[in-house]
Amino acid sequence: MTSRPLPMPVFAAAALSPAALLGHGVWAGGGWLWAGVLYMAVLVIVLDQLIPYVAGNAPEGAEFPAADAVLVAVGLAGLALMPLTVWAITADHLRTGEKLLLAIGTGTFLGQVGHPAAHELIHRPGRWLYRLGVLVYGMMLLGHHASAHRLVHHRAVATPDDPNSARAEESFWRFAPRAWIGGFRAGKAAEDARRIRRAGRLGLHPYLWYLVIGLGSLGAAALIGGLPGMLIWLLLSAHAQLQQLLGDYVQHYGLSRARLPDGRYEPVSPRHSWNTPHWFSSALMLNAPRHSDHHAHPSRPYPALRLAEDAPLLPWPLPVACGMAMVPRLWRRRMRPHLKRWHTQTAQEPAQ
Repeated sequence: MTSRPLPMPVFAAAALSPAALLGHGVWAGGGWLWAGVLYMAVLVIVLDQLIPYVAGNAPEGAEFPAADAVLVAVGLAGLALMPLTVWAITADHLRTGEKLLLAIGTGTFLGQVGHPAAHELIHRPGRWLYRLGVLVYGMMLLGHHASAHRLVHHRAVATPDDPNSARAEESFWRFAPRAWIGGFRAGKAAEDARRIRRAGRLGLHPYLWYLVIGLGSLGAAALIGGLPGMLIWLLLSAHAQLQQLLGDYVQHYGLSRARLPDGRYEPVSPRHSWNTPHWFSSALMLNAPRHSDHHAHPSRPYPALRLAEDAPLLPWPLPVACGMAMVPRLWRRRMRPHLKRWHTQTAQEPAQ
C-alpha cells in the first residue's frame, strides 16, 4: 500500500503546537515551558523513531490551499514570541530556571520552525508573503539570508562558489563563520549586480531594509527591557542563526557538483542535498528535510516536496544530525561511511 503525503492539519499542529505551549508559558511558566522545550527536543525524535512512517509523495501538480496560511501563522507566531520572551525574561514573574527554559524554547522554535517558515515564504510568489519572510529573518538579525539563499545558494550550491555548502571533513565550527560572512558578502554582491542590470527600476537596496528591520528589532528590545533586553534579543537571534547554519551544513555536507568539459558545473540534481525521510520532524520543520526536491523545484509548496529515489539519505532525523554536527569528531566518524558509500555509488553514474 502506497503511503500518502502528510495532510495539512499534521503540518499545522506539529509546527504551531510549540509556539502555543511557549506562548502560554510566558505567563504560566512551569510545565508549559517544559512541554514546549521537550516537544522540540525529545518528542519529535521519539515519534520519528517510534513510528517509522515515511510519508508518500504528492501527485505532480497537487495544490495545497492552506499551505500559505500555515506559513503566515508560523511567521506571525515567531514575530510575537520573540518580544514576549524578552519581556518575560526581563520581568519578575518567572523564576530563573523558567526564564532559561523559555529562552531555550524560543530560540529552538525560531531555528527549527521559524526559519523553515521564513525560508518557504521568501520562495512564495506573493509579494506580501515574501515580505513576511524577510521580516522574520530580519527580526532574527539574519535579513541577508533572504538575498544570499535565493541569489547565491540556489545557483552555486555544491560548488566552491557557495559559502553555505560544507566541504567534506570541514568542521561545523569552521564552516559557520565562513558561511555567515561569506553569505553576507555574496548576497550583497548579487543584489548589487542585480541593481546594475535593472538600473532605475528597483527601490531601496534590500540590505538597507535588512539593516532597518534589525535596528528596529533591537530598538524594540531596548524599549521592552533596556540593555538586558537587547542582549537577550541578540542571544535568541544567535541561537536561531546557529540552527539555520547547522541545517545548511548537514544538508549539503561533502556533496559537490562535477565540472563538465566546457568548464561549467553539472546542473543541480537530487544528488546534491542530503535528505531525511522521518515523518514528524518533517512536519515540524515544514518538509525542510526533503531538501533535494526544494533545490530542484524552489517554488513547489512544501507539502508537495518529494523524496527522490536518487537522492542521498541520512539515517538520523534532521534535528539529531544537527546535534551531532556540533561535535566535529563524532560527526566526521559517523558521516565518513555514508559519504564513501554515496561517492562510490555516484562515481558510476555520468554527470547530468
